[in-house]
Amino acid sequence: MSGDDINTDLSVVARVDTAAQDWQDSPSNTVWRKPLFRSGGEFGPVTSVVRYAAGGRFRTHAHPEGEEILVLSGVFSDEHGDYPQGSYLLNPDGSQHAPFSDPGCTLFVRLRQYPGADRPQLCIPSEAMDWEASRVGGVLVKPLYRQQGYPQAMSLIRLDAGAVCPAAVVAGPSEVFVLQGELLGLGASGLGPGGWLRLPAGHEAEPHSAEGCEFYLRREAEPERMDGLRQP
Repeated sequence: MSGDDINTDLSVVARVDTAAQDWQDSPSNTVWRKPLFRSGGEFGPVTSVVRYAAGGRFRTHAHPEGEEILVLSGVFSDEHGDYPQGSYLLNPDGSQHAPFSDPGCTLFVRLRQYPGADRPQLCIPSEAMDWEASRVGGVLVKPLYRQQGYPQAMSLIRLDAGAVCPAAVVAGPSEVFVLQGELLGLGASGLGPGGWLRLPAGHEAEPHSAEGCEFYLRREAEPERMDGLRQP
């Protein structure tokens, strides 16, 4: 049911296959969502996949404690610009906009999880970025965000076929959202496109991919603990 809390226990592994989820209503009748995490109903922190119909829009609204968006498909827009597939946005605490999508779009969204008045406003065209080689063969990185004084570090990771990602790179607290291919080693079965996994503190795994894959990674760790790969 729309607005219900979900996956609020941060001490356990949480896993959602969004491809198997039904879309839920939002406050706009032209926008739908698939919740992954929600605490405090409509006014608490939320992580979700969001779909805008062609012409879908929201009224102007503020973002207390910030907003993070990765455009999965289509074109997302607001009064500041248009953001095609692959765009990574970080709207800081207190910012506001009136979002819409003329052709329609699908987004990975995190709300009210980035407090801090000094966070930057980011708009990164990740598909235009080059993959950076890491210290591990077959594992490539696109850094998205890390800032001194805050524990979060976000990046895109690509595993070539047969590559293994070191456990330290995804050690919890962390979240993974699969963009392409199948990610193995994070549970009894593989995680395909649209698969989301949250690992609690102290949980380690070595994700790998038989055929190759790409995924979004969010870590909560101080920079000196982000070992194993070059991180943002």
